[in-house]
Amino acid sequence: MREHRVGTQEEFEAARDELLAQEKELTRRSDELARKRRDLPWVRVEKDYRFETEGGTRSLADLFAGRSQLLVYHFMFGPPYEAGCPVCSSIADTLDPNAVHIKARDVTLVCSSRAPVDKLLAYRERMGWSFDWVCAGGSDFHRDLGFQYTEEELKPFLQGEVSATVSQMAEACGTDVLGYVTEGPGLSCYALSDGAVYRTYATTARGLEPAMAYYGLLDRTPLGRHEEGEETHWLRRHDEYEKT
Repeated sequence: MREHRVGTQEEFEAARDELLAQEKELTRRSDELARKRRDLPWVRVEKDYRFETEGGTRSLADLFAGRSQLLVYHFMFGPPYEAGCPVCSSIADTLDPNAVHIKARDVTLVCSSRAPVDKLLAYRERMGWSFDWVCAGGSDFHRDLGFQYTEEELKPFLQGEVSATVSQMAEACGTDVLGYVTEGPGLSCYALSDGAVYRTYATTARGLEPAMAYYGLLDRTPLGRHEEGEETHWLRRHDEYEKT
């Protein structure tokens, strides 16, 4: 544990009260952004995307499963992968137990990847998840949202110095660097109205942090995320951590 300044209870309470005011302002700002997010214009989905599921081929509208809203997590698990991305797997650990609560608010949650559905379901069993997982490998679903990249698009990145972290992640997924970075994570949201599907929101990168509950908890600990230096990518699949 690193050294840290020590103060009196009175000093702590004064500093905590000052911080609390800022936290409340952030919460109010977050509420405002949530409202603006809901007010975004909807875009009608014109393409007839098809997905392979454990129950057969389904359309995007079918994935709503009788509800009016659909939340899709674009899970990095490409055709050459032997296992899902460790970071996406940590997000799935948060999503899976919350699916029942999300359903109670008229929202269906599914994960979508481009690997064959049999491979996805085998990995789901290993991880102990139960959410619906579909294969979008035969469509442009991920590509159209900016969550899939071509080798040509990746050339500038691949011609530079590839970080050790990316190489390690590729190895953890059982593929090479190109195979790994062809996929991208993301979250997209949809509404079903009068038989038509509309895209209402999409995000990636740090926009995914609301689905990473552990970060919110770590942000309140003395060391925080502790992601400096070699600790930048500490996340593992939940069955790969050393038992303590």
